[in-house]
Amino acid sequence: MSSRADGRLPGSFRDPAGFVFQRDGTFFRQVNRSYQPTFETLTDSGLCATLVEQGLLIPHETADIGLAPEPDAAAVIKPEQLGFVSYPFEWSFSQLKASALTTLRVQRLALDRGLSLKDASAYNIQLHNGRPTLIDTLSFEPYEPGLPWVGYRQFCQHFLAPLALMAYRDVRLGTLLQGHLDGLPLDLAAALLPWRSRLRPGLLMHLHLHSRAQAQHADSSQVRQSLKGRMSQRRLEALLESLESAVRKLSWNPGDTPWASYGDQSSYSDAGQSDKERLVAGYLAQVGAESVWDLGGNVGIFSRIAAAGHVPVVSIDSDPGAIDLNYRQMVDEGERNLYPIVADVTSPSPALGWDNRETRALTERGPAGLVMALALIHHLAISNNTRFERLAAFFASLGRSLLIEFVPPDDPMVVRLLAMRNHTFPWYTQAEFELAFSRFFRIERTDSVADSQRRLYLMRSR
Repeated sequence: MSSRADGRLPGSFRDPAGFVFQRDGTFFRQVNRSYQPTFETLTDSGLCATLVEQGLLIPHETADIGLAPEPDAAAVIKPEQLGFVSYPFEWSFSQLKASALTTLRVQRLALDRGLSLKDASAYNIQLHNGRPTLIDTLSFEPYEPGLPWVGYRQFCQHFLAPLALMAYRDVRLGTLLQGHLDGLPLDLAAALLPWRSRLRPGLLMHLHLHSRAQAQHADSSQVRQSLKGRMSQRRLEALLESLESAVRKLSWNPGDTPWASYGDQSSYSDAGQSDKERLVAGYLAQVGAESVWDLGGNVGIFSRIAAAGHVPVVSIDSDPGAIDLNYRQMVDEGERNLYPIVADVTSPSPALGWDNRETRALTERGPAGLVMALALIHHLAISNNTRFERLAAFFASLGRSLLIEFVPPDDPMVVRLLAMRNHTFPWYTQAEFELAFSRFFRIERTDSVADSQRRLYLMRSR
């Protein structure tokens, strides 16, 4: 994670129970006095230990209370540090689905210990050690028998609604979350879903009828109080089972997107692909970077070579199908330090929320020790009509070292791209590429890839 000024994180201000802050590059969480009884219950009940043991809650240790940056602190905890922070609008379908199931599992275990999640925000979930994990230790409150789950609406808006739209309409609708940080409005989701979605009892109940109930009762707190005494724990557990069933039944095929099978349709011969992988592994060993960002990482072939160095590797691609396959492989193989996200390098995720500081822009979540841009430069330069100078400046802002592949003008992929453009690119040459990047980087090494005219470059920021 990137360094930033010490003190409370700008996006951590809504919860009266406490907040996250940074000290000397390490992240802590202050627990306020008002939350102390519940925090002690969380620990004494054994729920915290159970969730940590099952990989559902991020582990923490007690820190010196003198680190608290603001008064009213009852305790300070130091959670295990995250390798990278991503947001729900950057997740693939499978990652959002797994995060939804994690949230429901946490809630069910909390009920067994007399506690309940006081919210169900997708922003409380992060990939940690290769699996979706709750990172907000202060998300619990005492369970009040007879009351509905306060996080129900938020769960439907943050998880169920976008998952249903991704499954029934178009997976790219998951990016609607970027414009709705409190989750998708249920009336919007219900309007966009096809009529046949009503044939699924879970979607009928939790999205369509829920949306109608919201329209009739705008004040959800009044609705909750009016239902007091009518929601037994058994009925609440049945609600959670219904939500889980609705989520599990949603599916999506990542083969539906154009680049999802790109890793199997390489521009290289077998010998060329093998040589490229060998060269990349050598460059990675030479740099020894503490973190890697793989831009245009597709299904993660080279991301995994980087991850073999046991450092955080952010695998970035704009294709949701490629990232979904990447994430599924990560889960299947138990990979712990890979972070696949859906993001477009030509339009990176911006800073959002109150004062544009609740979420950080993708470009602010660096710098990476090494940026990899393999088989990418021709797409950015030609398809996005971006000069080498601007590309070099952009890459220099993201990381301290750069591993980049130059694809020459006579490469079949470049010829194909140029054929779709209505003007020429006389500046797209190896000499111009080296000249432009030399203004921002020192070229330390370059090698040609076997059976191709492509070249790899290792560069260090000036």
